[in-house]
Amino acid sequence: MKVRSTLLLLPLLLLFLTTGISAQTEDSSPDAPQTGVLLRGDGTFDGLTLFAPLISQYVYLINLDGQVVKSWNFEADVATSQEPYLLPNGNLLVQTGANSVMLPQFGQVGGVAGGLKEYTWDGSLVWRYDYAGDTYQQHHDIELMPNGNILLVAWEVISANEALSLGIRPDRIPEGGTIWPDHVAELNPQTNEIVWMWRVWDHLIQDTDPNLPNYGVIAEHPERIDINYVGPQQQLGDWQHVNSIDYNPQLDQIMLSLRNFSEIWIIDHSTTTREASSNAGGNSGMGGDLLYRWGNPAVYQGGAVEDQTLFYQHDAQWIDPGLPGAGNILIFNNGDDTRDDRRFSTTLEITPPLLENNTYARDGGAYAASGIVWEYRANPPESFFAAFVSGVQRLPNGNTLIVNGTEGRFIEVNPAGDLVWNYLNSYTGSMPEGIAYFSPTSVFRARRYPLNYPGLAPLFNS
Repeated sequence: MKVRSTLLLLPLLLLFLTTGISAQTEDSSPDAPQTGVLLRGDGTFDGLTLFAPLISQYVYLINLDGQVVKSWNFEADVATSQEPYLLPNGNLLVQTGANSVMLPQFGQVGGVAGGLKEYTWDGSLVWRYDYAGDTYQQHHDIELMPNGNILLVAWEVISANEALSLGIRPDRIPEGGTIWPDHVAELNPQTNEIVWMWRVWDHLIQDTDPNLPNYGVIAEHPERIDINYVGPQQQLGDWQHVNSIDYNPQLDQIMLSLRNFSEIWIIDHSTTTREASSNAGGNSGMGGDLLYRWGNPAVYQGGAVEDQTLFYQHDAQWIDPGLPGAGNILIFNNGDDTRDDRRFSTTLEITPPLLENNTYARDGGAYAASGIVWEYRANPPESFFAAFVSGVQRLPNGNTLIVNGTEGRFIEVNPAGDLVWNYLNSYTGSMPEGIAYFSPTSVFRARRYPLNYPGLAPLFNS
C-alpha cells in the first residue's frame, strides 16, 4: 500500500488503536509495581512500539496508551533476547536459536542467537537461515542494509595455541582454552551466501614478543586491537562482546558497540573481503583497520582512566537522514555498577571528527575526541540505571525514545530533556529469577514505528 493511501486511512487506524487487543495477563497482585503507561504528555511522537520480553515466545506492538494492537506467539526456539524487526513488507524478522551444535561455553553469556527467521504478519514462516556451528555463533544484533543484505555479528573460536602464536600472554587464556573474537558477516538472503566478511582477528597488535607477528607500540597504532587487553567485566572467552551493529550507506561504513571495551568502532565496508583482512584498500585506504574508535582511550593506551566516556554502552547508531541530528551518533551509555560515581545511565548524541575524505582526525597518536552535542541524564541521575541491554532511537519530531531494558521501562524525552511518555512493560518472558538487574519484564530494545510506515499496512486490511 502506498504511503499516500496509508495516510488517508489514519483516522480509521487511530480508532482501531484505541481499543487494543488482549495479550498475556498482567500481574494484578497487590504488591505488583504499577505498569503500563504512567505518563502521556504533550508532544509525543505518534506511532507503534515493537518489543519482546527477554527469553520469550511473544512479540508485542503497542500504541501510546500501552494497548497491544498486535502480538505474535512463536515457537520456543525464537530467541527474543534480541530486537525483532518489522520489515517494510509487514513481515517480522527475528533472531533465533540454531539447531546446530554449539560449544557449551556459548550458552554461558548473554545475547546468544544463531540464526534468523522471517514470518509473515500472520505468523507463517517464510525464510530461515542458521549461522552457528562448532566454532562460530551469531549473537546479539543484525543490521538490515539498503540492498537487502543483512549484517550479522558472530563469535569465532580461536584456540590457545593460535592465540599464543600471535602474542597473547598465557595468563590471558581463559579457562576452557579458547577466546572468541568477533567478526561481521554480510548475508545475501536471496542466495543464503556470505558475500563479505570482516574479522577482529585480522587486525591485532601486541607488545610482548618482538619475535611474533603484529609486534609494535600499541599507543602508536590505535587502528589495531591489543590482543592482550582484558575488559573489567569480560566473561570467559567472550572478548569484545559486540552488542550492536549499524550501517551508514552514505559513508559505506559500519559501526560496532563493544561492551567489554566500552568503545564504539567504525570500519570501512567499501573493501573486498580480502582487503578487509588487511590494512590497505577500500575508500579509506586502510583496509579493515579501525577507522575510528571512541569511548575509552585507555584500551589502546591513548589516554588515562579519567578520559573514559562510555561505560558498557549499547545500541550505537548513526541518526538517519531526514531526522533531527542526521549524521550524528546516538548511544545508550549504560554506566558502571562497580563505581559509585557511574551507577546511572545516559543517552549521548555525538559528532565524530569526520574528515573530508571520510576518515577521522587524530589528536597525536590517539583518535580525536567526539563532540557531545546532546545528553539526556535523569534527575537525579541514579533514578535511571540499566547496567545491561537497553537502547535509543531518534524520532522524526526530534524526541528520543530511550529504553531501560533491565527495568522494561520505555521513556520518550523532548530535546530539552523533558519526559513526555513513560511506559513500564507488564508482559513477561522467561528470565530466571535471581539474575542481577534483570526481571521477567526486561527487554533487549524497543523500536517506535510511525503510523505511515509501510510495514504497518496490514493493520488497515485486517
